[in-house]
Amino acid sequence: MKPKVLITREIPENGLELLRKHFEVEIWEDEHEIPREVLLEKIREVDALVTMLSERIDEEVFDAAPRLRIVANYAVGYDNIDVKEATKRGIYVTNTPDVLTNATADFAWTLLLATARRLVEADKFVRSGEWEEKGVAWHPLMFLGHDVYGKTIGIVGFGRIGRTIARRAKGFGMRILYTARSRKSEAEKELGVEFRPLEELLGESDFVVLAVPLTRETYHMINEERLKLMKPTAILVNIARGKVVDTEVLVKALKEGWIAAAGLDVFEEEPYYHEELFKLKNVVLAPHIGSATYGARECMAELVARNLIAFKNGEVPPTLVNGEVVKVRKPGFRQ
Repeated sequence: MKPKVLITREIPENGLELLRKHFEVEIWEDEHEIPREVLLEKIREVDALVTMLSERIDEEVFDAAPRLRIVANYAVGYDNIDVKEATKRGIYVTNTPDVLTNATADFAWTLLLATARRLVEADKFVRSGEWEEKGVAWHPLMFLGHDVYGKTIGIVGFGRIGRTIARRAKGFGMRILYTARSRKSEAEKELGVEFRPLEELLGESDFVVLAVPLTRETYHMINEERLKLMKPTAILVNIARGKVVDTEVLVKALKEGWIAAAGLDVFEEEPYYHEELFKLKNVVLAPHIGSATYGARECMAELVARNLIAFKNGEVPPTLVNGEVVKVRKPGFRQ
């Protein structure tokens, strides 16, 4: 009898095809996230769980799932999962690093360039008919934006995605600053980047890109004090987690000109609506689509499947998050 896996949102078919060879697969096919009460009911008869960032996987879920042995997060981050509690119970937790690095780094640059050059504003100006109505074909002061080439970029968080953003910055002839919990000597040599404490990085950078995980230390790390350190011409880009930035303070900063603009792919709650923020012209907004390419999402699906299949075969999953769990329970559903 095949072990049963519940997948809380439909994922690309390549991953499902792999999983169906080894598991009894149940998929929550609604476009909306699975209701909490439905998850708690369905999890009772499940051996493995594929979950999204939108699901909170905590002690309550584990209590309802006596057969659960592995949670495969369809994401790089895993702040939605109580990893400590999972480890204590011998439940393996995996994620999908590497495979979405390039897509997310590309999107950081998409936001940076679109915000710097006011692309969304300009697009609306053309589509709405305002350009034709105004009757001005070209003007030296029309839609002036900010130069990117040769400027200084500060990258907050220098893991896989942060380093990949830096590689792209080299092509723009930029001075590259970074901050992280520890210095990255090899990356400094390879990429010519310079380490700065966060406060110094904020003060020196023309563009600040956030690429840190959400932790207790990074929650609202971009607050009033730190936003006021940035240049009035600077642009903030967030592809990390929404709660890294204090939204109410960011709105004030954008309205009062502490910084020039912001590009946001993530928000404090998702889905999200903030009337004051969304009315501002100097912000570009996206609905958490940093990894939304066909290639990245298919690779994520394959990696989720590989993690679950390896576990089923009694092997340590390739992207195990909680390494200590092997001391509590060996991999495999028969353990």
